[in-house]
Parts: sequence; structure tokens; C-alpha cells
Amino acid sequence: MNKPVSGVQIENAKIVQDDKAHVWHHLSQHKPLEESDPMVIVEGKGMRVKDINGREYLDAVSGGVWTVNVGYGRESIADAVRDQLAKMCYFANSAGNIPGAQFAERLIDKMPGLSRVYYSNSGSEANEKGYKLVRQLAAIKNNGEKHKILFRDRDYHGTTITALSSTGQLQRKDQYGPFTPGFVEVPHCMAYRAPNGDDPDYGVQAAREIEKVILREGPDTVGSIILEPITAGGGVITPPEGYFETVQEICKKYGVLLHIDEVVCGMGRTGKWFGYQHYGVKPDIVTMAKGVASGYAAISVTATTEDLFREFLAEPAEKMHYFRDISTFGGCAGGPAAALANMQIIEEENLLDNVVKMGDYLMDQLLELQQKHPVIGDVRGKGLFVGAELVKDRKTKEPVDESVTAGIAAHCLKNGVMIGRTNRSFPEHNNTLCLSPALICTKSDLDEIVTAIDNAIADIA
Repeated sequence: MNKPVSGVQIENAKIVQDDKAHVWHHLSQHKPLEESDPMVIVEGKGMRVKDINGREYLDAVSGGVWTVNVGYGRESIADAVRDQLAKMCYFANSAGNIPGAQFAERLIDKMPGLSRVYYSNSGSEANEKGYKLVRQLAAIKNNGEKHKILFRDRDYHGTTITALSSTGQLQRKDQYGPFTPGFVEVPHCMAYRAPNGDDPDYGVQAAREIEKVILREGPDTVGSIILEPITAGGGVITPPEGYFETVQEICKKYGVLLHIDEVVCGMGRTGKWFGYQHYGVKPDIVTMAKGVASGYAAISVTATTEDLFREFLAEPAEKMHYFRDISTFGGCAGGPAAALANMQIIEEENLLDNVVKMGDYLMDQLLELQQKHPVIGDVRGKGLFVGAELVKDRKTKEPVDESVTAGIAAHCLKNGVMIGRTNRSFPEHNNTLCLSPALICTKSDLDEIVTAIDNAIADIA
């Protein structure tokens, strides 16, 4: 006997059909959806989310793209946003607002050496602000010559045309050119795939490759370099010892501004407030988004030193000298309200300590998995940001086809665990499984994640 169809089932079916008919999803080939339904996520609590059919999943990628750092269902953040929006939702950031001032002070307290906060609404936009600072500074001080911006092979800095111009992922950029001129690539620092990666001085050598590019281009033409502290979508690549210290030395030598992209690593992901703080560098520009408000509101930040800020101070008669930029939604007061509540949770629940402890545990579990499965060529990461690179042969390091990592991710999803993988980034190296569970995760959460990967590799790889 057929069960009667409830009103909720009818409503849910309508939502799925509306989504299927009208929503253009990110990073998705829609042809398969002609024969199947899209996933619609309707609820989240802690580390787990539910889809519209009531199926529950353990989320090991913090919202799919490394964002929901403090977990789902945080009423204190939702309440802070609601209260702020009811009082004052928005005014262009040519004026200030209360949570914007408060969060800027709290944030800068975590970032010694930096003093100024510029608000916008996405990581791509935050990085664009950094580029515009460099370009305008070149015009003000160097007749436009010191305008080139260096970026690193395998790093990712955003989805706009100019942000893609500074991205070292060929497949992600493919079909979107021509790109903004003045962006110059430098080599990656991935020890696992470098011929001399086992050399104890490899980190210094990799940084010196940047110096070679500066000398080739001409130091008088290079204004800045943008780097992820840990390469994210390019394969979760941690910098080798000595790398960032040498980069800092090179930047000072040639008057190149150091721009650190913390869109993924920022706000505790690696066990410190920011990833660069593991490496003893003093950046001129730091950008962040994603975990700043854990996805409860859209907000991004471009933070700078006071010295850089003061380069744009001038008498009012010099009408073109100030930073003539605006971000419409940088004026949303709900973003910094959410960011304040998010930061309070990280502090009150000692989540940085949890990241260190759980990160060590996760790394140990994955290294054990590596001993069990020859397909795992390398395990790397810091804190709760970890990747496992899969290879056909450990000696040759030939990467598996991306269908293998896709199959493993699909297997895990079928069994109730969401994991990440490099996707549409490189012609040959989309072969890394990526994990970034929320900062609140426990050993039992991590055991469930690792067990899902273990079973998937056993069945597929």
C-alpha cells in the first residue's frame, strides 16, 4: 500500500524542481541534472548538515569551500546579525558603523604590524583592493613603472578576471582570457614535486627562484608579490623551512610589497589566527574572507600597515591621491557584527588549541592510512587543513587520474561524509584529497572521516 504524500513532501519536491529549473550552480556541469536531482542543503548543526530528503552528512570541508570555521547553527552569530540589521543594516563605508569599528580594532589586535582595515564582501574583491593599492602607489610614486604583481604557480586568488590573472592554476583560468596585464608567475615551493625537494635548503632555493624573476623583470617594475601561506586549492602545499624568511628578505631588498592571501587559512584554520604567523614574516597587505564570519554573513578584509595607508594621505587639493575605491557591500553592518561574534566563539571555546590538537591527530591518522594504501603518495598540511596526494606509483609520483579522487569523494558522500578534492585546477594534477573540518571537530568526527576515506580507497583505488 502506498503511503500518502504529505504537504512537506509536496513543498520539498517543488523546491527541488524550482532549483533544477532556475538555479545555475557553482562549479557544476548541469547536464547530469537532466536525469537526476540537485542536492539541496536545508539544515546544519555543529559538523553535520541535512539535505532536503532528510539525509545527514558529516561535513569535512566546512561548507564545501573551507568557510564555516565554527560550525553550523551558531545562534549567537545569527542573533548578532539580526540585531544589527534591525538597528542599522547598511550605509556606504565612506561613513563608519559601530561593528565595523569594533571588529577592526579586535582584528588588528591579532595582527601585530598591521593597523588598517578595508572592508569588502569576497576574497576575490579583497585581493583586487590589494592590487589596486599597488597600481595606484606605482602611479603616485614611480611614474606607473613599479606596477607588476608576482604570483605563484599553483596558488589561487579569486574568480574575477584580474584575480584569475594572478592565479597559478592553468585549468581554472582556461577559456577566460585574455587576462589583465602586469601579472608575472613565479615557481611553486612544493617539495614533493621538486627534483631537489629533499634538500634541506630547498626552501631557500625555492624562494631564490622568486628573486631570479624579479631580476629578470627589473626590480624597478615589480610592486608586490601575492602568496598563500599554505596553497589551498592547488593541493594543500605547506612551505618548506626557510622559504618565507627568504621571501621576506628578498621583498625588503627590492622594495616589493608582501601580500599574503589568508582567505582560506585565516581565522584559526591552521592553529594560529593567520597562517603567515607560523613563518615569522611581516606582510604589508593581508587579505581574508571565508572564515572571518564563518559564512554567517558576507565579509572580506584587506588589512595593511600604517606605512602603506599613509602613502595615500595628501592635501585635499590633490584630488587623485587618495584611494579612490568603493565596495558596495563593504558597507553592510551585518558582516562585521557576524565577524565579532565569530571571533568571540573562537576565543571563548579555545578553538585555536583544539585546531592544534585535532590537527595533530588527523595528521597521524592519515599517515597511518598512507602506510596502508600505496596510492597515498604524500600527506601534508597544518592544523585542520590537510591534503593527501594520490599517485599511481610512489617512485615515479605519477598522479592518479582525477576520476579516482572524484570516485573517492563520491564514495564518501554516499556513505554520509563530505570531503574535498582538487578540481578543475590543473591538466594533470587534480589528484589531492582535501580536508578542512570545522575548528570544533572531535576525535570521533575525524575517525569517521578517515574511516570513510579508508573504505573508499579500498573499494576504488
